[in-house]
Amino acid sequence: MRGRFTLEYWRDGDWFVGRLVEIPGVFSQGATLEELQENIQDAYELVVTQERAPAPPTAERQPLELEV
Repeated sequence: MRGRFTLEYWRDGDWFVGRLVEIPGVFSQGATLEELQENIQDAYELVVTQERAPAPPTAERQPLELEV
């Protein structure tokens, strides 16, 4: 499955640095724009598919509305 995202990027010295606008926390860098794109893919996979420790058995859940 493929999704479309916005890569926002800039030069920082010799590096291309970028982030996915739609997914907070997905940042990376690369020596070339192509390398940045590859590294952003890796960063996305780490953020979205990383395994998280389970919550304790006593954990509860509730709906929560936030200002966005």
